[in-house]
Amino acid sequence: MLTSKAGEFAGAIWVALNEQGTLTGKDLKKAAKIKSDKELYLGLGWLLREDKIATAEAEKDITVTLK
Repeated sequence: MLTSKAGEFAGAIWVALNEQGTLTGKDLKKAAKIKSDKELYLGLGWLLREDKIATAEAEKDITVTLK
């Protein structure tokens, strides 16, 4: 069950990044309508594993962009 949820979160993250470009973790969570950090990180992990996104550290947050 967690695998299918991770895929759903990854899809929401991908759509948000495709529409809005590079986002911080906080903005991405809001844009993708993801409720918790756990859900955000599950989706990000999925996309990182598939090599679909690039991440960078930005002060106290991360920035995420599509490759």
